[in-house]
Amino acid sequence: MDKSFIKRDIAPVMLEMYQYFPVITLTGPRQSGKTTLLRKVFNQLPYYSLENLDIRHFALNDPIGFLNRHPEGMILDEVQHVPDLLSYIQGMVDENPEKRFVLSGSSQFTVIKKITQSLAGRTGVLELMPFSYNEVKKQVDEKTLNEVLLTGFYPVLYAGKNIPNLFYPSYVKTYLERDVLDLLKIKDMMQFRTFLGLCAGRIGSLFNASELSGEVGVSVNTIKSWLSVLQASYIIKLLPPFYENIKKRLTKTPKLYFCDTGLACYLLGIETEQQLARDKMRGHLFENFIVMEAFKHRYNHGKESNLFFYRDSNGVEVDLLFKNGNDYSAIEIKSSQTYHPEFETSIKSLNSLLKSRLTHKAILYAGDFENDTAEIQLLNYKNMNQLF
Repeated sequence: MDKSFIKRDIAPVMLEMYQYFPVITLTGPRQSGKTTLLRKVFNQLPYYSLENLDIRHFALNDPIGFLNRHPEGMILDEVQHVPDLLSYIQGMVDENPEKRFVLSGSSQFTVIKKITQSLAGRTGVLELMPFSYNEVKKQVDEKTLNEVLLTGFYPVLYAGKNIPNLFYPSYVKTYLERDVLDLLKIKDMMQFRTFLGLCAGRIGSLFNASELSGEVGVSVNTIKSWLSVLQASYIIKLLPPFYENIKKRLTKTPKLYFCDTGLACYLLGIETEQQLARDKMRGHLFENFIVMEAFKHRYNHGKESNLFFYRDSNGVEVDLLFKNGNDYSAIEIKSSQTYHPEFETSIKSLNSLLKSRLTHKAILYAGDFENDTAEIQLLNYKNMNQLF
């Protein structure tokens, strides 16, 4: 691989899956680096992008002839444009188990639904998010936290091919709105943009469709439909609540996060580090950053998320829970550079409920002092990978 290529943590999992599945499917947001990764990892296979109209025309009109062009198989990028190919691929890999197809797509709706129908049991499915902190640690360790949050993690920003102030407006116009228009018949795009901005202002909060409905001026069902599209387009991520019968009244509503803090900053109108330093959303954006790093770590290792938050009617709230079998790890997320003893209050309350099932407890914050020997570990965010 060339020196300019930043290695992706998901690559070893993809290669392992390639040994056992005739089809590999990689989904994820637009511009997350899917094409670059597939062409590097599977450089022995011919590559075709179905965004190319000539190739798409060939695939639509002669699917068997197209798929038989290479006996070893092929990489098919943006396969959601010709979803009927998946049925033909099913027959081909059943007849010839040595043949390999590597597929990518940017829409969970069209890709995953068709795959579950056509390629069940024949494909390994992975999700590629924008860079994780671990993947670009050398580039970002010397940056300020505000710069990290403002920049986000889309690969094009680390390849020196764009800057956040130009990239994110273009991303919303050329990718997000295009995907939305493909999936929904929105009469008023300004209403949808208002909805996006209001979601950004609710990072780390419980998702309330009725409240948003009133503010945007559309029905609750419309809000839910828009949210589904944003989830399918990898713009928004919902973190589910912890829910077990532990004799406590627990919330059943998920919390809302964005898949990238740079995009969230743009939607919030935050353009500079100085502006971010003063913004009331800074702590929420830091929490968003850590929560998404936990998701990325799980996805990059081919695992289900198994991530939750805890909130009960007594006001006890823990930002992040990792489920491991029947046990849990708890993490409190604080953007402060100074440790305060009250940071531990919620984790201690949760510990009294879960007892021995809470096997690890930690606080991630922006300060430099760390403590590995205490019952509740104190860790700087740059070393978060120790927890994930």
